Amino acid sequence: MRVPSNESLDAGGAEAAPAPVAVQFVHGQVMQRKGEHLAIAAQENVESHVGAGWRDVHLLHEALPRVDLAAVDLSVEFLGRRLRAPLIISAMTGGHPAAREINARLGRAAQRHGLAMGVGSQRAALRSPGLADTYRVAREAAPDQLLVANLGAAQLVPQDSGEPLHPEQVREAVTMIGADALAIHLNFLEEVVQTEGDRRVTGLREALAAVVAEAPVPVIAKETGAGLSRRAAVELAGLGFRALDVGGLGGTSFAAVEAARARARGDRRGAGLGDIYRDWGIPTAVSVVAAAGTGLPVIATGGVRTGLDAARAMALGAHLVGVARPLLTAALEGETALDVWIERFLEELRVAVFLTGGARAADLRSTPKVITGETRRWLDDLGYLG
Repeated sequence: MRVPSNESLDAGGAEAAPAPVAVQFVHGQVMQRKGEHLAIAAQENVESHVGAGWRDVHLLHEALPRVDLAAVDLSVEFLGRRLRAPLIISAMTGGHPAAREINARLGRAAQRHGLAMGVGSQRAALRSPGLADTYRVAREAAPDQLLVANLGAAQLVPQDSGEPLHPEQVREAVTMIGADALAIHLNFLEEVVQTEGDRRVTGLREALAAVVAEAPVPVIAKETGAGLSRRAAVELAGLGFRALDVGGLGGTSFAAVEAARARARGDRRGAGLGDIYRDWGIPTAVSVVAAAGTGLPVIATGGVRTGLDAARAMALGAHLVGVARPLLTAALEGETALDVWIERFLEELRVAVFLTGGARAADLRSTPKVITGETRRWLDDLGYLG
């Protein structure tokens, strides 16, 4: 993988044998931030120091499997669509020249493997329509797959950075990529650390309810690394969201990403806060249990790195799992690396279904399990198992 930095970066395009994608920093605050996020995520250690909790979830081995390994069915239904596997390529990028080829590669992978895919926040394209193609390419590459548009909750209310997004802009984000669903991401930890972050929340709940009511597609509430409590999950369900992406602690820390950006700008406040709050949040395993209690479909995102992690998440109540940074890294390397990563992940998941006596991925949601360690303590202390 090659991701050069600063002025030496060259935003290359697709080739017959896909080359590594390079990220070029360009003018425009939002566009530049997108490029910096790509470069930092690819090059720096921005994982949380706290695990997602998967090692505390033990699935019961069945010595007498029920179906041939090759016959295990990984397909699932989500928001009325059938997927060949319970994996969504999580929202990552867009709004930067290099993002076009990355989203194209991710989209083609989603099409080949029958997966869902989300794009990164589309605010950049709403402000600069010339960037819309960096998102739209995902639909061109994945014409038959469930595609999720993406906007930030913070931008639904007035901020120092500008007026809130209007209903027609929300619809435009959906239309831009021919989306089947819309994610509203809750990234307030990141906004607090980010040098230019949006930190006002007055009127937020009313704005969320309005978007859910007016959106032309189902709306997903998506945390981005700090997890969901039971109280937040119940409140989001009450606002009308159709699914919850828990975005828990245990994977990429956007506080760490923003701390790196802040240091590069000499912003001591942001750098300090990002370092202190790098491991803030609710581990993904705990968040899945919290969200599953609402009865809504749950996406487990945050520190999912293997098919066994995915199986554990589904045993806790998840319907899908989301993976971001590992697939971004693979996409930067090329199409072959993406296929290798996805195929290995799905084989690991298939083996988990097989060894727990299941025939379908959905069987994992009712498989016996034992929860130990820190995850058990979290669940007991919060009363989530009662």
